Amino acid sequence: MSVPLLEVRSISKSFAGVRALKDVSFQLLSGEVHALVGENGAGKSTLTKIITGAIEADSGTLEIRRSPVLFNNPRVARSLGIAAIYQQPALFPHLSVAENIAFALEDRNVWRRVNWSRRNRRAVELLERAGASIDPARPVSSLSMPEQQIVEIAKAIGADAKILIMDEPTASLTDREVESLFRIIELLRREGAGIIYISHRLDEVFAIADRITVLRDGETVAIRRKDQVDQAAIIAMMVGREISAVFPKREVAIGETALELCKVCNRSTRLRDISLSVRRGEILGVAGLVGSGRTELAETLFGLTPADSGIIFVDGAPVRIWSPAEAIRSGIGYVPEDRRRHGVIPEMAIAANVSLANLYCVSRHGWIDRDEERALALHYLRQLRIKAPSIYSPTASLSGGNQQKVALARWMAIEPKILVLDEPTQGVDVGSKSEIHGLMMNLAERGLAIVMISSELPEILGMSDRIAVMRAGSIAGMLTRTEATQETILSLALGHKVAQ
Repeated sequence: MSVPLLEVRSISKSFAGVRALKDVSFQLLSGEVHALVGENGAGKSTLTKIITGAIEADSGTLEIRRSPVLFNNPRVARSLGIAAIYQQPALFPHLSVAENIAFALEDRNVWRRVNWSRRNRRAVELLERAGASIDPARPVSSLSMPEQQIVEIAKAIGADAKILIMDEPTASLTDREVESLFRIIELLRREGAGIIYISHRLDEVFAIADRITVLRDGETVAIRRKDQVDQAAIIAMMVGREISAVFPKREVAIGETALELCKVCNRSTRLRDISLSVRRGEILGVAGLVGSGRTELAETLFGLTPADSGIIFVDGAPVRIWSPAEAIRSGIGYVPEDRRRHGVIPEMAIAANVSLANLYCVSRHGWIDRDEERALALHYLRQLRIKAPSIYSPTASLSGGNQQKVALARWMAIEPKILVLDEPTQGVDVGSKSEIHGLMMNLAERGLAIVMISSELPEILGMSDRIAVMRAGSIAGMLTRTEATQETILSLALGHKVAQ
């Protein structure tokens, strides 16, 4: 067996008495893609921070090619060839691509004159090695998410990184962009780099990884070659129990029409002639490619970008939704795609986040009644099984799945008639995904009309009663649950005719 590039030996770490890691061990070999999987809160992020030197382990050792790393910090980690690429690239948006690469790789001597032509040539060379042709003069703010990730990879190549950590790198990418990233990963492994690949998407893990390490509750549960296990076995290891169904769809009595749109248009977001309806107890899935108008539709329904024309009916009565306040008064709740920026306020306590859309119920004469707020938060903490030390803990301290539950609790607290969910399980682990789907079914059984926007076709197919497929700002087709397949949805999304 070849000498490991990286060896993690019995790493443990606690925060304020709460154990994050306990005796975690694994190896990364040259030319290997080693997947690191586990539920949110399993310890993956903590382990990444220890490897990159952002935090220090309480006990245990790191070894690079059998040599112990005695005093790790970000500078030492970079000098040892360790680099990390996160879901949100750490780039300066107002600087050019070449400047971002140079900032990471060049010596910072204020008296040294910048050789711009050499800097640009080096950036072009590194970007080409990363498999892309990007103008080095372009500001990073003008790049797409996959282009920004390529810039991060170019930085890692330029630093001669041999240990590359990729943390949820495909969360914001289309299928085509994922294929491009996989080609770059294959190039890096052929050059001898070792890649730690962290992802909740098990289909990707099995497509690209050589070995899989499973973490649960901060401990190493198993290390397996991918040909030794299947997805069901990995899920069982991750959650410590069998999950009978990630998509627990049940038959629900469908009631009257709760929401109807007739020829709704929005020039600013390029929505055109949107006509659809959702009934009580129904989950309407909204599918389509990135840029098809799915999120724009959700924002129009919630009054963030009001419609220019057309009619919106709630319970059969026309409503004018010019603002989120109007949407809330009409009984519409909205859980947005980016939970950290728009779904919750990370610095605020869980209790404050839960009550934020329903302040009139927890206030008296303009003052918040803390007892009422506490009772409301505790109710949803128990109902949604949110794992938190206290309702007064900052929401940022929770795992991704639990943050998503807090975002959902905020809108359940207004007792809506209609709930719009944009990517409700994006970036959460399989256990939390199953729980969120179960909550959706419970809400449907209570008579809520749910609009679920998702990029994951298995989720669309598994949870929807009907599916609206969007393309270029309009509805390309409406499918029943029995009619829908991945092929028919993709055909409509790409503008192809579907045989009836």
